[in-house]
Amino acid sequence: QVRLVESGGGLVQAGGSLRLSCAASGRTFSNSAMGWFRQALGKEREFVAAISWNGGITYYANSVKGRFTISRDNAESTVYLQMNSLKPEDTAVYYCAAASKIAGGTMARSSYDYWGQGTQVTVSS
Repeated sequence: QVRLVESGGGLVQAGGSLRLSCAASGRTFSNSAMGWFRQALGKEREFVAAISWNGGITYYANSVKGRFTISRDNAESTVYLQMNSLKPEDTAVYYCAAASKIAGGTMARSSYDYWGQGTQVTVSS
């Protein structure tokens, strides 16, 4: 069982930065791939970034590549999403997720079996 709590969302101007955090509890965190997804109003939830159990492999959606960075600290049971050069189209609720059966990382939403409650990110133009 893994419980995930996101924080760090807020309102920022275009071009600005935010850092999201996801604190995890549960014994399987350090063995799990972790991911960030987002859902804009009226749209489907989409993949943003993922990281393998040891941080050695990362994946990014094309729309955020070069602007966002995912990282993790297994000692602190926390995964991060550093978001730079934010754009209005990045506005969404951002969700942290854990794939407890996949260590190597995955972009597939269906592979994630634990989800946080989400944190709102709003980018003004």
